[in-house]
Amino acid sequence: MRRVGINWGLHTAAAALVTVLVCAAAPVLLGGCTVTYPAVHLTEDWPATAREYTSVVHDWTRKSQLHGSYQEVCELVATLKSAEWRAAFATRDADLRGLVGEGREQRMAQSRADVAGPYELEIMLTTWDRRENDLDRGKKSVWRVVLIDEQGQEIEPIEIVRDRRPAFVVRAEFPALGEFATPYVARFPRTRPIFQPGAKQVRLRMTSTRGGVEVDWRSSG
Repeated sequence: MRRVGINWGLHTAAAALVTVLVCAAAPVLLGGCTVTYPAVHLTEDWPATAREYTSVVHDWTRKSQLHGSYQEVCELVATLKSAEWRAAFATRDADLRGLVGEGREQRMAQSRADVAGPYELEIMLTTWDRRENDLDRGKKSVWRVVLIDEQGQEIEPIEIVRDRRPAFVVRAEFPALGEFATPYVARFPRTRPIFQPGAKQVRLRMTSTRGGVEVDWRSSG
């Protein structure tokens, strides 16, 4: 089982010691010290049949925490809006709205067109210090957020905007939204292909003077 969700801080030695102690106790207390996420298809192929939305959003959501000396600095949760996610979401939306015929076809066509647009993620961030929950401040944010392709090349966002819809609406689409999390929509330019045949992984990294936290999506191919 692989460990996903990397975090690094200013107290590396202490953090390493804590990790060793926690992992040693994990088989007794937690039944393990790793989180395994399902492999996904890192392509833009539109699925012939959309899977059930709850399963798809679960498969494309990742979580990791950054810890300081005595407390959690932040929790990062992110859902990558892949072609599979868009197909499942559009199908769910069409079902909820009762769309049939041409209306349903238009809804699905719009979702397919969105696949060709900027890479998009729903980022749900919880910070111990609320002043640090500021991803929508662009270059003035305390955090630097980048996508990283398979070759290790960074992609900086076009924009990160706060998702200001009511929490119950956001949570209906992204069940991993925490009670104290702030949701954002992050869009990245298509300067590097993250979805392509043979792609093995794509990462989302967030760093500040506090340290850094990272999540990844790995291919099943």
